[in-house]
Amino acid sequence: MPDLRDCILLHGPDLVPHHCRRFAWEHDTVTGIELGAPCAQLDQGRLVIIPGLYNGHTHMGDSALPDGATGLTLEEGFFRPNGYKYRELGKLTAETHLPHLVGHLGYMARTGTIGHLDFREQGAHGARLLRQASEITGVESIILNQFDTPPFTAADLNANTASLPASARDELAAMLAVADGFSESTMNDLTDAAWREIRTTTSASKKLRAIHCLESAAYRDRSLAITGHGDLIRAIEIYDADLIVHLTVADADEIALLVRSGKTAAINPRANASLGLPLPPVAALLRAGANLLLGTDNGMLNSPSLLAELDFTYKLAKSQAGDAVTPDPATILKMATTNIRPLLGGDHYGYLDRGLPADFVVLDFNQPHLRATRHLTASILTRVTPADVLATYRHGRELWRDPRWV
Repeated sequence: MPDLRDCILLHGPDLVPHHCRRFAWEHDTVTGIELGAPCAQLDQGRLVIIPGLYNGHTHMGDSALPDGATGLTLEEGFFRPNGYKYRELGKLTAETHLPHLVGHLGYMARTGTIGHLDFREQGAHGARLLRQASEITGVESIILNQFDTPPFTAADLNANTASLPASARDELAAMLAVADGFSESTMNDLTDAAWREIRTTTSASKKLRAIHCLESAAYRDRSLAITGHGDLIRAIEIYDADLIVHLTVADADEIALLVRSGKTAAINPRANASLGLPLPPVAALLRAGANLLLGTDNGMLNSPSLLAELDFTYKLAKSQAGDAVTPDPATILKMATTNIRPLLGGDHYGYLDRGLPADFVVLDFNQPHLRATRHLTASILTRVTPADVLATYRHGRELWRDPRWV
């Protein structure tokens, strides 16, 4: 039975740091935790064990195009059918695309991530390719699949009455046979009748539903012009989305609507900043009690490192809160750990305890910039780098191990 001794463990759903005399696992399960006293700071270095991280929103398909959208607007870079992303993805073969997916999922493991929720383009073909990369690397890909080509014309969307065409129904069935759920770019990409049909189909097959909302004011304005309702309320009341992504321009009423609905949201501050978009109202969302995940968004825009995203988001939230006290560092860390459970359930806990899955990351707090931390959780957010990740495990499987650590 493998174990680690004389370490620090972030324990339980509140992620409280404790001295830990022994942390043991067997196969896919944590079998032993011998806790000592709580430990907020260090006087000398230790190994620190944290839960494996979950990336709440990615587009790993375009990781083959790093920084390809530089200098392009959101529409020019990412909108179908003629955006840069879709033109370039169409040029890739499975043989040329797969190594990029494998490499970037491997980098996720290298930076402490054990799973991600991916908006995967290119229909069932795209889902199969990402599933293959997931199986190779061991990083869990929760695949939310998108139609390969838009099912409706502009005239169809403006009329907002058409149901899904038969070809789209067939494609949806093919996608859901491979993927874990359905996604589209915006609520404005399909008619209300189509959204209702997709809701019924995904509910019957127990699949997830996800959507981008309020990434820019244009999403809301377009939805209002066509239907008389904003995109967020349609996402909740018509589509019944499980995961709502972005919310960069959400106002107080929309934040209250999100919280009343009980839906999980994923924010992506670095990607929004890269595109010159407003930054998500993290402090307001937290004050309102929203269940938030943290995502790195497009592989074309960002490296898929949650370490960088945690640092950026923590400081953004403090700036928006307007004081040096809130939020507590653990609140931000939960966005990449324990907040996953209300959305996914099952064996997705996001925290460590005896009898739970052996999903954890080993950090080297013997390094000079970490070994005398005065606030351990804050240092995890702001000072840990990829070089400080010694190993990443999912269900007891070693996804990454620093060859220098023996």
